[in-house]
Amino acid sequence: MKIEIWSDVACPWCYIGKRRFETALAQFPHRDSVDIEWKSYQLDPSVPEHYDGTELDYLSKRKGMAPEQVTQMFAHVTETAKGEGLDYHFDKVVVANSFTAHRLIHLAATHGRQDAAKEQLLSDHFEHGKDIGNQEYLTELGAALELPADEVAELFTSDKYTDAVNEDINEARAIGVTGVPFFVIDRKYGISGAQPADLFSQALNQAWQEANPLIPVGASDAEACGPDGCSV
Repeated sequence: MKIEIWSDVACPWCYIGKRRFETALAQFPHRDSVDIEWKSYQLDPSVPEHYDGTELDYLSKRKGMAPEQVTQMFAHVTETAKGEGLDYHFDKVVVANSFTAHRLIHLAATHGRQDAAKEQLLSDHFEHGKDIGNQEYLTELGAALELPADEVAELFTSDKYTDAVNEDINEARAIGVTGVPFFVIDRKYGISGAQPADLFSQALNQAWQEANPLIPVGASDAEACGPDGCSV
């Protein structure tokens, strides 16, 4: 089973959705047969590499949201995240462009470390106030993920993986993705948003049963017992 997940490192619901999906996956009996691929998406490509202001400033000034509305949203999302074991601190969030972080995730994928990169970036952004657009931070993260230092350094001297990130974003647009997180199971089922774990479980089981139907073998009238007795 192939599951593709479009997500932005700067999206608070994406981390919550990741946790809820992981809860469902942990209970899925065929989880060892699931291949997960993280796809890039940017909620706001126009964000500068380093934004001079807080997350509240950014959402109220650039997005036109009332400060009171933003504050209420932060409280709601923080409380929801807490229910998934996440500790959000919006007052510490550093607003930054996530494009290079997505390139790092693509690099990590070539070394089997894609999920670990995604997890650490989300945690560092929302729980620890790290600057996900900062070269020094991304270099340190690459080292922590045990990625080759020369390949990490190449992210800042070339456009490597730029095409890959753009392809993900264009593909999202082509299949109708307008918000993240967005989960696609076997290119057949699409799940939008940080849905409850039960819904993810339902989708996983349904997709698996459809892809792996039970095929009866032998005669259907062979001797057997049922609620009304046994055949004679």
